[in-house]
Amino acid sequence: MDRLRAFEVFVAVVAKQGFARAADALDTSPANVTRYIAELESHLGTRLLNRHSRKLSLTESGQALYERARTILEEVAEAEALASFATLQPRGRLRINAPLSFGILHLASLWPKFMQKHPEVELDVELIDRVVDMVDEGYDLAIRISRTGSTAHAARKLAASHNIVCASPAYLRRHGRPKTPADLAAHACIGYTHAATGDDWHLFDEHGLEHVARVACVMHTSNGDTARAAAVAGAGIIWQPTFLIGDDLRAGRLVPLLPGYRMADIDVLAVYPSRRHLSAKVRVMIDFLAEAFAGVPPCDREGVGGGGRRRRSGGEVGTSE
Repeated sequence: MDRLRAFEVFVAVVAKQGFARAADALDTSPANVTRYIAELESHLGTRLLNRHSRKLSLTESGQALYERARTILEEVAEAEALASFATLQPRGRLRINAPLSFGILHLASLWPKFMQKHPEVELDVELIDRVVDMVDEGYDLAIRISRTGSTAHAARKLAASHNIVCASPAYLRRHGRPKTPADLAAHACIGYTHAATGDDWHLFDEHGLEHVARVACVMHTSNGDTARAAAVAGAGIIWQPTFLIGDDLRAGRLVPLLPGYRMADIDVLAVYPSRRHLSAKVRVMIDFLAEAFAGVPPCDREGVGGGGRRRRSGGEVGTSE
């Protein structure tokens, strides 16, 4: 018995919830699928599937084998992809999605360098701030800014950046400085529409204790540059990442607030549908971006005020979104 093929058949039967549907997916006959399952159960000396009239269910042994077999098949596919990568030339159209402000500020200058290095890859870059459905919308790669990584796709961390609570000197002259997170409730704030925590701003003190401030927002926006411009004009207090407001902090157009408190750092991620059968064009782009950022966005290498602790870059981040 070809055990790897038997694992593949077994996983397909479970995933497709049927012998006939698994046969269609594997381009074989239902009889072959039945034979592989019978041989696998005989080899292991245990029943793997409970066969009902309309559906299949896993036995306890079947559940354990399914989880491990699926992992084994993914690892085999990844090993094959790595082995064949050296003989594959990156080529073809590469669809990339990235956030608007980050794409303009930190990615736009990189694309010509990549194209010079890989002339047979045609870039198709779309900048949009909402989280896209990569599979349904046909993207090969997405750049995402996230505190939590991704749970539906594979991801590689490119960099980490700080979030800073800040306001313009003009705003602070008129309204004073908040001294604690609770003081933010009495100030005009500018909220980010896509923030996972909404108008609850989460900060941590020097002992790691979390403080949640429910802020009153005079404005919401789905674009960081819009929030930055409003804050620079004195409209209110914002939190934004240093890759967006670093120049404003260094120039004094924005002033970091709440010394002794920090917001959680965020990760810049390269997200892709699956590690399985990763194409050469996607792999070289991920490696190119990882080298370009080297774990820290350029603005954070130069240093800004506001004092969140630096976090070293990692590598792979689970499977994401």
